[in-house]
Amino acid sequence: MSKRQSAKYKIDRRMGENIWGRPRSPVNKRDYGPGQHGQGRKSKLSDFGIQLRAKQKLKGYYGSITEKQFRRIYAEAVRVKGNTAENLIGLLERRLDTIVYRAKFVPTVFAARQFINHGHVLVNGVKTNIGSMRLKEGDVVEIREKSKQMQLVLEAIQSAERDIPDYLDVDHNKLTAKFVRTPDLADVPYPTRMEPNLVVEFYS
Repeated sequence: MSKRQSAKYKIDRRMGENIWGRPRSPVNKRDYGPGQHGQGRKSKLSDFGIQLRAKQKLKGYYGSITEKQFRRIYAEAVRVKGNTAENLIGLLERRLDTIVYRAKFVPTVFAARQFINHGHVLVNGVKTNIGSMRLKEGDVVEIREKSKQMQLVLEAIQSAERDIPDYLDVDHNKLTAKFVRTPDLADVPYPTRMEPNLVVEFYS
């Protein structure tokens, strides 16, 4: 299991964007970089810097993905037929922790990883604790019966902070989510603009 060593909101400050769209993000009050010279660092980025920033933002959005894991996902996106940028997004959105987050069973993508690690989730009726597990179209994710009354879950499903995308069929009464199809970039409800084409350029 990978573990984020730094505070997650530091990513927001570094990027100057509220990448998860959360009301508690410090960027909402301080839309400049962290540190003593944060307000003065407005120099123009090079092409490499722009590409690196796009990669760090996309990788950071999906939580506790290490650089090694992200590079491996990119390599698979290259091997699959079609547009590499679209393939990359499709692979990231098929992860179990992403599906649990998108279905609003938990408040954050970081909570999704921990929730799965603690054994609260079933996939097609089988308990799994692997957040990086990749789902296939038609797979059904379900919250374990003993976990359905957890305060974390109840608060998340009542939150108006996020919408559920149409590539998931979610039933909050039964606490189930069916993965209907692999989404395109335009289908994914990112709170801020993601540029996977720049990520492809970075690794190329």
